[in-house]
Amino acid sequence: MSGVPEAGGLALRDLVTGRAVGADGYFRFPVDAETWSRLCDGCAGGLQDLQALWADGGTMYLALGDTGQTLRAIVSLATDSGRYPSVASRHRPALRLERAMHDLYGVEPVGLPDPRPWLDHGRWPGRQHDEPYAFLAVEGEGVHQIPVGPVHAGIIEPGHFRFTANGETVVRLEQRLGYVHKGVEALMTGAAIEAGARLAGRISGDSTVAYAWAFARAVEAALGWTPPVRAVLLRAVMAELERLSHHVSDVGAICNDASVVAIHAVCALQREDVLAVAGACFGHRLMMDCIVPGGVRTDLSPDGIGRIRGLLSRLEATRNDVLRVYESMPSLQDRTVSTGIVSPALVRQYAAGGFVGRAAGRAFDARKSFAYAPYDQVDFALMVRSGGDVDARLLVRLDEIGESLAILAQLLGRLAPGAITGDRPAMTSGEGAALIEAFRGDVFVDVRLVDGRLAHVHARDASWFQWPLLEAAIEGNIVADFPLCNKSFNCSYSGHDL
Repeated sequence: MSGVPEAGGLALRDLVTGRAVGADGYFRFPVDAETWSRLCDGCAGGLQDLQALWADGGTMYLALGDTGQTLRAIVSLATDSGRYPSVASRHRPALRLERAMHDLYGVEPVGLPDPRPWLDHGRWPGRQHDEPYAFLAVEGEGVHQIPVGPVHAGIIEPGHFRFTANGETVVRLEQRLGYVHKGVEALMTGAAIEAGARLAGRISGDSTVAYAWAFARAVEAALGWTPPVRAVLLRAVMAELERLSHHVSDVGAICNDASVVAIHAVCALQREDVLAVAGACFGHRLMMDCIVPGGVRTDLSPDGIGRIRGLLSRLEATRNDVLRVYESMPSLQDRTVSTGIVSPALVRQYAAGGFVGRAAGRAFDARKSFAYAPYDQVDFALMVRSGGDVDARLLVRLDEIGESLAILAQLLGRLAPGAITGDRPAMTSGEGAALIEAFRGDVFVDVRLVDGRLAHVHARDASWFQWPLLEAAIEGNIVADFPLCNKSFNCSYSGHDL
């Protein structure tokens, strides 16, 4: 996974001079194969980050973000009968993205380092086969393999983990995902905007607010659709409630995997408190289908504002209690400190977002780095730790719980009476993209609309760049620590598997 800066890498900032930026904040322009490859070398050299890669017809697209967090662009390359220069051959974080696009659209990345299928398990109509997946070979004296999944003991999504171990020490972990592939892009193609919004909110149920918001912002940018101020504030209220519910739950689950069930019980009760308040305020515990292009479906009543304010005080008390107990238990910290370390270099190479990135020193949060309303007018700190281990990922969550409480207090104080949906514009065609900070990291959505319907939609979960780092994090740890490492990452299967 090591990345070596490439000579001749091209910086994104050198290509945007004189170009107009779109309503979504992205420069959009076509490039030739040489420029495409040099931009990929620039990603490997740390000049820009890879945000997303996708295919649309006979064209490949790259979403890139300047590492200085000042500009973004979506560049396109017309393929040669489906063939194009592999990004992963120059910048390894694109590997799984390219394998997925090959499975879905048949595009062929020339020079792809690993041509094995990724989402295609040989069960799709017209593609059925029984050829076993070619896991990496086992080598070395005393080395053995431990297969786990895709079916697990808990009520969780399916994924296969192939451990290569020497005694109890993990030498290598290889993941096999794609078991919950559901054809999201195909389902959205040709769909009405309203149907697309419902599908977007179901890409990964634990991030339904974030995906719905990203989809809405992308559509709004494409059509010049302006949501009312109150609707934008309410979207952020929902997003912070979603963030709180999962951060609290994750803290408890991490402690549970370290055998501290008391903290887990407290956090489970607190998460239920968040969900109950969300359900009472917005009509759905997960706030699913509450955000739509043009605004929101459900307003927040004065009683709802009071419920959320009461929740904030209860959450602050719980956060303080959990942090106090955590810091007073050396036996718990013995399980979390120095366990599952991800190096800052790998985090930078993969442009890993969320608590995985910020726990290893990468100061990136879409709410600040590419600020969007209303966060561009909200005061909050970017919470960063440097340990890169389970302990740091847990503490970043606790830090962010405190910041979300402060954000919500500001948002509620700024709510003024007004409309919650904006009139749909006359424009029916266009392109737009959005980057929204979900609880586990940045969610990217790009849409292309033709005559009022979705011609193509691509969504990229933060997990695409976090799952590979889990493989690196577990190396050198004991097998028994994998559940702890895995929970500290809490990557999405569904969001990854499209």
